[in-house]
Amino acid sequence: MNPRLGDLRALLSLRRAFRRLGDGAGEAVEILTGAARPILDRWFESEELKATLATDAIIGAMASPSTPGTAYVLFHHVMGETAGRRGVWGYVRGGMGGLTLALAAAARDLGADVRCDAEVARILVRDGRAVGVGLASGDEYQAPVVASNADARVTFLRLLDRSALPEAFVAAVERISYASASLKINVALAELPSFRALPGTAPGPQHRGTIHVCPDQDYIERAFDDARYGRPSARPVLECTIPSVVDPTVAPPGRHLMSMFVQYAPYDLCEGSWDEQREAFADRCFALLDEYAPNFTRTVLARQVLTPPDLERVFNLTGGNIFQGAMTPGQLFAFRPVPGHARYRTPIRGLYLCGAAAHPGGGVMGTPGLNAAREILGRRRLRASV
Repeated sequence: MNPRLGDLRALLSLRRAFRRLGDGAGEAVEILTGAARPILDRWFESEELKATLATDAIIGAMASPSTPGTAYVLFHHVMGETAGRRGVWGYVRGGMGGLTLALAAAARDLGADVRCDAEVARILVRDGRAVGVGLASGDEYQAPVVASNADARVTFLRLLDRSALPEAFVAAVERISYASASLKINVALAELPSFRALPGTAPGPQHRGTIHVCPDQDYIERAFDDARYGRPSARPVLECTIPSVVDPTVAPPGRHLMSMFVQYAPYDLCEGSWDEQREAFADRCFALLDEYAPNFTRTVLARQVLTPPDLERVFNLTGGNIFQGAMTPGQLFAFRPVPGHARYRTPIRGLYLCGAAAHPGGGVMGTPGLNAAREILGRRRLRASV
């Protein structure tokens, strides 16, 4: 597909920025296209620290720290800020649903009508322009602008008739990679884990941060090797948080909630199905955490295991990819979601992408929505002034 004039201008601007970097241009290119492991090995000595940082390079990706492109994923996850502190992650009081509720409340204050339990079945198109949406219930809502927070595969290949789109565009959307190997386990605990390295079930610093189970980078590489051949990792990478330690509203008094993010769990298995393997794999993850906190499994009151197909089925995330598309060099910046359509607009007039499928990609930052809103408002102001 041919790039748009705006994309070419952006590339020229990028070229000027690289020229200003001087001798640092080579390092910038490495960050944008290279692997995380050589950079971590160059900057740090502690293998424990390097392995911990490496998890930000592979989170949600079908990749190891040695895979080209993971350097950018690493920096993507540490470029943000919380309360003015760069590279810091934060908890949302009341759980992530609290963020959704806050956004809904802000929208209502501005006069928006928020509809829940209203599944969109199709985007209505007339004469090449989006004119509203049709619900699964049969109801239709007319609108001059439609903004989709779903990924490109869902938006263009499920909610639209392909005949309304250019063939080259459909082909480009079909080529988008949704490769992912992430699995999520939500765990209710009777007490906090007591770690061998820092025993105790009273809330402490060992419970407030992110808990990483990946002793070194080679451990991550071996875990990825299993996934490359369609097998869940024999020794998976675990990244756990316990939000109830800093926010007691998410669990009953004396109880705790753990979020366990697991890699690698490939969407397509070489043997069997996830319905057959989900509980055994969760048991494997629990046994691994028991090696570091011997009381863990016996304190578990309940668990919810979300495999990649579950993430796709429940949250409409194609391939279970939490970023609505792999964050690889060929699917970032001017190439996201596809070349020629990186500025939130689509081949359907009045239809925009406003979620992680658009630039700059995944992460709870709101930037794709902010940029899409600016694009929508800018074009409407332009039409009003003509």
